[in-house]
Amino acid sequence: MSDIVLTAAVRQNLLSLQSTADLLATTQNRLSTGKKVNSALDNPTNYFTASSLDARASDINNLLDGIGNGVQILQAANTGITSLQKLIDSAKSVANQALQTAVGYAPKSTVTAGSIAGATAQNLLGNPVNATVTGAAIPGAAATTTKLTALTTPLTATDNLTINGKTIAFANSGGNQITATGATLDLTNATVGDLLNAIDTITGASSTVPPTPSSLGGTKLTLSTGTAQDLVIGGNAGTLTNLGLVAGTTVRGTTLPAGQTLTITPTVPGNPSTSITFGTGVGQVSTLNGLNAALAANSLQASIDSAGKITLTTTSDAASSTIGTIGGSAAGGGQPFAGLVAPAPVADPTVQGTRSALIAQYNNIINQITTTAADASYNGVNLLGGDTLKLVFNETGKSTLSITGVNFNPAGLGLSALTQGTDFIDNNATNKVLTALNNAGSTLRTQAAALGSNLSIVEIRQNFSKNLINVLQTGSTNLTIADTNQEAANSQALSTRQSIAVSALSLANQSQQSVLQLLRSG
Repeated sequence: MSDIVLTAAVRQNLLSLQSTADLLATTQNRLSTGKKVNSALDNPTNYFTASSLDARASDINNLLDGIGNGVQILQAANTGITSLQKLIDSAKSVANQALQTAVGYAPKSTVTAGSIAGATAQNLLGNPVNATVTGAAIPGAAATTTKLTALTTPLTATDNLTINGKTIAFANSGGNQITATGATLDLTNATVGDLLNAIDTITGASSTVPPTPSSLGGTKLTLSTGTAQDLVIGGNAGTLTNLGLVAGTTVRGTTLPAGQTLTITPTVPGNPSTSITFGTGVGQVSTLNGLNAALAANSLQASIDSAGKITLTTTSDAASSTIGTIGGSAAGGGQPFAGLVAPAPVADPTVQGTRSALIAQYNNIINQITTTAADASYNGVNLLGGDTLKLVFNETGKSTLSITGVNFNPAGLGLSALTQGTDFIDNNATNKVLTALNNAGSTLRTQAAALGSNLSIVEIRQNFSKNLINVLQTGSTNLTIADTNQEAANSQALSTRQSIAVSALSLANQSQQSVLQLLRSG
């Protein structure tokens, strides 16, 4: 419109009015959008900085869904572990029932040793006891006062008798010479009683050392061994015949001499062998308590009866096992443990039936462990089934957390189904199951602690991301938000300014209107 000529005043007022209109439009735009920076033209620095902050906040917000899923996956795994722990506790209850059930074998594997003379619970070695041997009738031996020369077959100076290797000789004079190392009897006055006294002096048997010394019963000699050693009879064959005796040894009551050893191979695979030395020295065994302490590691226990017989039997824990091979010098010829071979235990059908029913209950629980572990998944991820969970916490993918899953099926927990006739058959077998269950429970608790730690980390990062998004959005808003109070005041001021500018423009045009009025009046 270059053909239109405006005065300087009008043009100035017009420009002022246009500027005010532009400012008013800008103010109204800010009021309507709530932002003071709506495009890069408004403030390039703030606009692009805010856009960057908003973009990062959006990226992190998109990751929150994945983090939330991760929380639920961990919660599902934790729920699974809680249920598995309850199943383990149920399995323990079944195993404890088996322990409380009667031993499934009657009788258990048992052996009984020969009598140990004088043995008691406080003295397994025993004490030597007197034994006797009675000969054949001696014609003419009417009483202990009967002279040896008055027997139907009288003794002569050529006769001799040995007792425990000590010689009893006969002479026709010199009187009786009786000592512990041997004797000579004077046949001029020696009697049957003198002969018995000579024998007892050598053996140590006497009326003051019970039982009673050697004696004459009817016409038969009864000789005592004493307690010092066994009775060994020897000498001239004719002499022995005349006295109704036979050469040989009469053994005192069997004892368990110090230094004798007893060995027993493992009763249960994995048990240590038993190796015992009887005696009162350091490390030796002389009492029932000491014997049981030495036998315990091999799942054996001992008892002793009034006859001095030691009985070995398996403990209830090893009721299904057979006592190992018995050896050592105490099992040698003539010794109390000689020739002992333990029989196998005899199963009790009723009790074993009860234990078999418990096996069925246990196996049902094992099956539930399998299905529970398989069901502890969320959105296709199962940390109890060996899956791995990877969570990303920032928009660059550099801040991550990988949680490796575990296999918590029965095999992964070290458990398995039980077998009839093999498991729960005695306390040892049952305790093995309980040990496995305790280990499984410990494994679950350890994994629960690990899951709890990871869940805490994920929740912390989840809250951090939410707060960071808020910080980013707040920062973006601070760069672009408009002050509505200020913009409202600006709008009001600009409206007023616009009204004034219109009035000023009107005044600026009045000079031209005056010219128009002159033209009209002319």
